[in-house]
Amino acid sequence: MTGRPSGRAANQMREVSLQANFSPYAEGSCLIKQGNTHVLCCATIEENVPPWMRNSGKGWITAEYGMLPRSTHTRTRREAATGRQSGRTQEIQRLIGRSLRSVVDMELLGERQIRIDCDVLQADGGTRTASITGGWVALKGAIDTLFKNGLLTQSPLIGSVAAVSCGIFQDMCILDLDYAEDSNADADSNFVISNNGKIVEIQGTAEGNPFSKNHFSELLELAFKGCSELTLMQSVARAED
Repeated sequence: MTGRPSGRAANQMREVSLQANFSPYAEGSCLIKQGNTHVLCCATIEENVPPWMRNSGKGWITAEYGMLPRSTHTRTRREAATGRQSGRTQEIQRLIGRSLRSVVDMELLGERQIRIDCDVLQADGGTRTASITGGWVALKGAIDTLFKNGLLTQSPLIGSVAAVSCGIFQDMCILDLDYAEDSNADADSNFVISNNGKIVEIQGTAEGNPFSKNHFSELLELAFKGCSELTLMQSVARAED
């Protein structure tokens, strides 16, 4: 075992910053920097819902995700130029949307939609989890905007949600993988956890050999530690805006 390429301890997060209200035009926004992964999350309030939800009295939270062409070492072609989104993009968008909806009372939101745009400015592993963590801060900003405009009298937020990656690298369970670790990991998992310690979603894959129940338990403990730290940072970011 040679340790992590970054030199971090196994249970150590990358340096994280959350800057709420980064965009002056969005109803809510957050620039999240998690190591060299930077994602801009912007929330837009729309006074309508998808057609299948009309007259339901309930609102909706949805997300869109994309990577800028030079967010990685080589240029990635814009998906708009191909005329369709990749399966990866669609899967990540759905994950972000599910995660954020898990902490919102849709009836209290009213018949309106909040759309969260997550644009990856720079990618170094963990872009989907960073989008969820930053996306919640942007969502909270949009809901605060609804209050300021007199459109809500009771908060539809029933909690917060954060996400982090964990994996097995050189037989060592580690927290918050960067690209160098992720691309060489024996197992890679993403954990979405609410502020009250409940699991929203787990995505886990053995890239090579299957991993043990004990390894999974260790990954889960690391995820709880990481999400607890991120939840505190979310609270601080919203308090400072």
